[in-house]
Amino acid sequence: MSTGPAAHKHPYHLVDPSPWPIIGAAVAGVLFGGAVWWMHGGPPWFMAAGMLGVLGVMFVWWRDVVMEGEYGGYHNPVVQIGLRFGMALFIASEVMFFSAFFWAFFSSSLYPVGGIWPPKGIRPFDPWEVPFLNTLILLLSGTTVTWAHHALLENDRKNLVRGLLVTVLLGMTFTALQAYEYSHAAFGFKDGIYPSTFFMATGFHGAHVIIGTIFLAVCLFRSIIGHFTPEHHFGLEAAAWYWHFVDVVWLFLFTCIYWWGSGGALAAGG
Repeated sequence: MSTGPAAHKHPYHLVDPSPWPIIGAAVAGVLFGGAVWWMHGGPPWFMAAGMLGVLGVMFVWWRDVVMEGEYGGYHNPVVQIGLRFGMALFIASEVMFFSAFFWAFFSSSLYPVGGIWPPKGIRPFDPWEVPFLNTLILLLSGTTVTWAHHALLENDRKNLVRGLLVTVLLGMTFTALQAYEYSHAAFGFKDGIYPSTFFMATGFHGAHVIIGTIFLAVCLFRSIIGHFTPEHHFGLEAAAWYWHFVDVVWLFLFTCIYWWGSGGALAAGG
């Protein structure tokens, strides 16, 4: 008896039972429990094992989703609408994360202890050095991922691959420059409210850049082996949405934290 999409009398995808949600929850518990233990003086291996477990579950779970959509025929137009709503709601939840970090930053900077921001003894980064270069890199990467998407819509697979390859390389360059910037910071994470809010906001964004780069790298591999078509390419579309979200958040980070938050606005006005 057929269990494929044609066997149902409705267009919706009823997902088969999967072990990955509960296994993923278990290894995520190992990861975060190990991280807390490590922060309190324990060994890092417990946390590392949890991280490897999470990455493994992500790989096999998303592999199954790709197989369902590419070879199983389950991701019909009705299912794709649900996937689009799901991705939009996921990005909205990420906006709330960053809203909390910006709230913490502005709460501290608009009403600073001692009336000085940045706090006395903190030497912030020059926004027109590495941060500005990274801004240009991310803006350029937004155009290259759009180039790749439009190439796919025109069934131009050569420029699809080129656009994704350039975008992935730009994402890796951004991460390398941010690592360089962090290694030359004149303050540490525990040196007060400015470093804490700075590293929390920019570091969380940096994690999103790494995730987005991996997302696009997977799309690049799938493009090379011919997975996407002009009519069926939600995976690439979702990656592009996520990458544009990362770009927009960085513009707010650069303007509010690197420029305004470092005293650049006061210097420009005074």
